[in-house]
Amino acid sequence: MAPDTDIIGRIIRTDDCVAEGAEWLARTEPRFAHALEQTGPLPLRRRPDGFAQLLSAIVSQQVSVASARAIWARLEGAGMVTPEAVRACTDDDLRALGLSRQKAAYARALAEAEIDFDALRVLPTGQVVETLVAVKGIGIWTAEIYAMFSLGRADVFAPGDLALQEAARLLFDLPDRPREKALRGMAEAWSPWRSVAARALWAYYHVAKEREGIA
Repeated sequence: MAPDTDIIGRIIRTDDCVAEGAEWLARTEPRFAHALEQTGPLPLRRRPDGFAQLLSAIVSQQVSVASARAIWARLEGAGMVTPEAVRACTDDDLRALGLSRQKAAYARALAEAEIDFDALRVLPTGQVVETLVAVKGIGIWTAEIYAMFSLGRADVFAPGDLALQEAARLLFDLPDRPREKALRGMAEAWSPWRSVAARALWAYYHVAKEREGIA
């Protein structure tokens, strides 16, 4: 089934889509024009969708990038990256591959949720997030990131992200880092390109971090 853009909005598929969104943001908000002058072209950052992508997100929670990569490599090597494989193994099997007891439970919950990933592609973003956060171990940040990068939704934001909060503080010269609710409200002005605004803020954060030594 082809996605109904009247329901789900624009899909970011190529670098040209990101560039279109960046141009719109620069015209709409001068501070984004300032940020984009420093960051240069923004990355596409599209990812695959499906079970493995969400399992990878669970693996990455609260561990270093290196640790997450090592655990994921063991899971892939053992063929434990499909719902069928996870359902067929025990928690001890998953823990032997490097998952904590909690993450093994999350992996099993995801496998047993039997999410229709093809159906998510044509659901409104709000329903995508609602479906995903119903699974133990998947929070709203993970669900919004999945909608943004795995489904390519052009108008979704992740205001719980600390880097986005800090970038917004710097770019908009705010006295404090905005909380999730406040940043979600700010981002409404960046619709219908909130996903590109997120890319711009992440890119600006990295530029500012190098310039000012942000921890």
